Amino acid sequence: MAKTITLRIDDDTYTLFKRGAEGERRSISNFIEYAALSYLSNSLYVSDQEMNDILADKELVASFKKAERDIKEGKYRIA
Repeated sequence: MAKTITLRIDDDTYTLFKRGAEGERRSISNFIEYAALSYLSNSLYVSDQEMNDILADKELVASFKKAERDIKEGKYRIA
């Protein structure tokens, strides 16, 4: 079910959203939703290249595995 939120923004920000929405032929609401989801997707998830770089770092991967073992053994608690 869709939810409605209220967002207070200044005139310059509104103009920026309005122009962006017009440029993509979207409503302002849809543009803000799309922009927020795009930002979150890019900020919260690593790219395939970044993940490959992480997995190629043997020392880092070994550290992750050690941390996982320590957690399973009760040496650390995740809150």
